[in-house]
Amino acid sequence: MKTYLLAALVMLASACSEGEGSTTSELTGAVVGTVLAGPTCPVEQEPPDPDCADFPVDGAVIVVMDAGQELTRVTTGEDGTFDIRLPIGTELMLVPQAVEGLLGTPAAAPVFLTAVNERIRLTFTYDTGIR
Repeated sequence: MKTYLLAALVMLASACSEGEGSTTSELTGAVVGTVLAGPTCPVEQEPPDPDCADFPVDGAVIVVMDAGQELTRVTTGEDGTFDIRLPIGTELMLVPQAVEGLLGTPAAAPVFLTAVNERIRLTFTYDTGIR
């Protein structure tokens, strides 16, 4: 009888805490961005030549880090864009990963979302090596 009572109390406590604790995960904002590669021509011109614009990087991976631990990751689409919902009130780091055929990796970007549905816009640019 004591076992059944204890099990019932544990289930009741977990059911109550789910309703109260779930608000944190619902408090999110978004980081949206574009991943590009350039230069695409050996000499930049003034005015800029539209045929020499940086191009979108399909399949680039951005890792979201929270206090040194991977929280999640996002992969860019064909147009080089990404859109990811993240919790507010936590300092996070977006870390681009190496892309085959491109040189180096762009610097990591710290983000701190402060309001529900806030949107932060980022652009990461890889080096093509063209000079």
